Amino acid sequence: MEGDEDRIEESSARLVGRSNHNIVDGGSVGESRWVDGSEVDSESPPWSLLDENDSRLGYGSMRRRLVKKPKKVNSFDVEAMEIAGAHHHHSKDLSVWKTLAMAFQTLGVVYGDLGTSPLYVFTDVFSKVPINSEVDILGALSLVIYTISLIPLAKYVFVVLKANDNGEGGTFALYSLICRYAKVTMLPNRQPADENISSFKLKLPTPELERALKIKETLEKRSSLKTLLLLLVLTGTSMVIGDGILTPAMSVMSAVSGLQGEIPWFGTNAVVVVSIIILVGLFSIQQFGTGKVGFLFAPVLGLWFFSLGSIGIYNLVKHDISVIKALNPAYIYFFFKKNSGAAWSALGGCVLCITGAEAMFADLGHFSVESIQIAFTCVVFPCLLLAYMGQASYLMKYPDSASRIFYDSIPESLFWPVFVIATLAAMIASQAMISATFSCVKQAMSLGCFPRLKIVHTSRKLMGQIYIPVINYFLMIMCIVVVSIFRRTTDIANAYGIAEVGVMIVSTTLVTLVMLLIWKTNLFLALCFPLVFGSVELVYLSAVLSKIKEGGWLPLVFATFFLCVMYTWNYGSVLKYQSEVREKISMDFMLELGSTLGTVRVPGIGLLYNELVQGIPSIFGQFLLSLPAIHSTIVFVCIKYVPVPVVPQEERFLFRRVCPKDYHIFQCVARYGYKDVRKVDHHVFEQLLVKSLEKFLRREAQDLAMESNLNEHFDDSVSERSRDSGAAGGDGTEELRVPLMHDHRLEDPRTSIPEDTSSSLPASVMSLDEDPGLEYELSALREAMDSGFTYLLAHGDVRAKKNSLFFKKLVINYLYAFLRNNCRAGAANMSVPHMNIMQVAMTYMV
Repeated sequence: MEGDEDRIEESSARLVGRSNHNIVDGGSVGESRWVDGSEVDSESPPWSLLDENDSRLGYGSMRRRLVKKPKKVNSFDVEAMEIAGAHHHHSKDLSVWKTLAMAFQTLGVVYGDLGTSPLYVFTDVFSKVPINSEVDILGALSLVIYTISLIPLAKYVFVVLKANDNGEGGTFALYSLICRYAKVTMLPNRQPADENISSFKLKLPTPELERALKIKETLEKRSSLKTLLLLLVLTGTSMVIGDGILTPAMSVMSAVSGLQGEIPWFGTNAVVVVSIIILVGLFSIQQFGTGKVGFLFAPVLGLWFFSLGSIGIYNLVKHDISVIKALNPAYIYFFFKKNSGAAWSALGGCVLCITGAEAMFADLGHFSVESIQIAFTCVVFPCLLLAYMGQASYLMKYPDSASRIFYDSIPESLFWPVFVIATLAAMIASQAMISATFSCVKQAMSLGCFPRLKIVHTSRKLMGQIYIPVINYFLMIMCIVVVSIFRRTTDIANAYGIAEVGVMIVSTTLVTLVMLLIWKTNLFLALCFPLVFGSVELVYLSAVLSKIKEGGWLPLVFATFFLCVMYTWNYGSVLKYQSEVREKISMDFMLELGSTLGTVRVPGIGLLYNELVQGIPSIFGQFLLSLPAIHSTIVFVCIKYVPVPVVPQEERFLFRRVCPKDYHIFQCVARYGYKDVRKVDHHVFEQLLVKSLEKFLRREAQDLAMESNLNEHFDDSVSERSRDSGAAGGDGTEELRVPLMHDHRLEDPRTSIPEDTSSSLPASVMSLDEDPGLEYELSALREAMDSGFTYLLAHGDVRAKKNSLFFKKLVINYLYAFLRNNCRAGAANMSVPHMNIMQVAMTYMV
């Protein structure tokens, strides 16, 4: 815990308020402290139903709570509790038939890359190890069988898929899951109210579990561990983007190379040209989205897996069924004993049999865990094993066919149909990886780790179908460069393996942390996971790293480039946010200006966009100095991404009052998950915001009236009990005022207020429509809305301080400035109308 402000002490709830405390109309400006209704135990009796036996223990023993001593519970938390209490989101279990239908659909999206690996695995393995005896074939086959069984089946199907973030998978999903249990995010904008989002709530580690709490405390205290965790996540993400470059090049070239043996004049140059033509066409159709042709993906891949299994059985029966001896792992030992260093090099080709395994987890958001598990165990796994066994059986009889084993092992009459299916399967595998790259970049943007780019939503129904033009053209150019330079699939394979194994090691590390911090797994079992799977992946990594000079440098260059871009953006964004927090305007200064703010207030609503979740941004002072007048209603809007996949629409906005009522200034936090789509017309956004603001004003008026009435009703009895208890002061909790009661509690018979109390409630509670203060404020809000909205934006420039280190100046003044100047502008990124924008320039010194 960080200092005194994180000390947790157990205290009683007191209905005592000091008369010299001033409440400024529901805001956080006064001295008094508001306690949200979540601290009321639902099983405890209502205040007015306490019997005499309860009173002798003192009113303070009526309810117990955990209170962070020096911190205030603000109105954001109160409102968040009310919203979360009124809406419950339950995940519905899918029926058996829907699960099976979804499992069939996963074939076309999740398993394209994994399914096309038989095109090139044995070709690459036996380019390192020549076939001299059956030990070479059986050893390589045994390696493939147990690699597929250990990594995709044991690791991903049975363990990693369970570490999902409310149904979302991938590196950033694991990171957001960890961020919810420990405050390890680099951007310090987390609020207690975020924990009340329905999709945020999870089972926290129990206080008795000392290990989990110790890990959590260590992660939160050490900034070096936070940075290390972020770098690990960004590295995994960079590797995924690298896969988006190498997968299309590898898959398409492997499919097209089948024509070399069938057409005499079709040489290497022809393979390169045809592959480039297919790649250009593949990336050109991305702008239309995959929705219109998506229904074709699953049948094509289903036919592809059927072809793999059927041809495998055919080769097993026709050539040499004895290859099933490779199920004995002893052949792996014989393989390494015979070939030693060459066998170690062949591991780099063997790892290609699990390329695309990470997609099982990364694409989880579109499907369910059960559907992915069923598809792999019942279709993908057996078909892949049959395919590899069939190829090994063919090699036992024709060992010279290793260079193009897949197409040579196909019956001659089926060559052209299988070639067409293989080419389509390779394109679908590439499509899945390209789409995964788009989703990965969008998640990174949402969590503040990637520069803002234009995102086009290609489907009105499926929010996950997106298209990012800049990334698409970058991938296309890089794919063409890779195909043109390497020209052979065996050379690309050396680069391909490093990216795949790198992502797997990152996933293993993050899942281990989830086991220790969240799942509360037995320490021995939690350590067995990285020891078993991590050791295997490190062995494969050492094998593929030995090929750095032969092409392995390529994914490292890609990963380094994207890692520098993402970390630079995150580093600059964090420094900019910290600068805004330091320079925010004090409340004393606002009170000195008065309700006119030292200028003229004209009808209208001004939406001032900023990144602060609390406080008055310094840019507001620039607007007051630059503009001759300011709007009658001001709303500080903060677009904030929280570490959850989706925030329900009814939980989107949180409001609080910033100044006294006559100022008409509010703060609004619009919360989005990293999978949420912000493609909303600005008129719709304005209507939702005003509607939510009206609800906030009504709820605020009701809560204040209820609090005032309850204070009057119980003042005498509570004061007497407090004096008798002798604990009214000295513990810091005397500032706690009456917990705000929610309107839905008045309908609960267990917590209903007696008739004599209800009859004495003020008019503002009995009928809010008759409250003149509320009606005046609502009418003023409607009048301001009729006058129109104006978007107040800052054109900020971030510069390093003069006394900063040279490296910091280089990163901020040049690299981060270059990214800010060339990324998507704030107005376009926030989807605001250009006709209603006012901008002022401001420089942030960090």
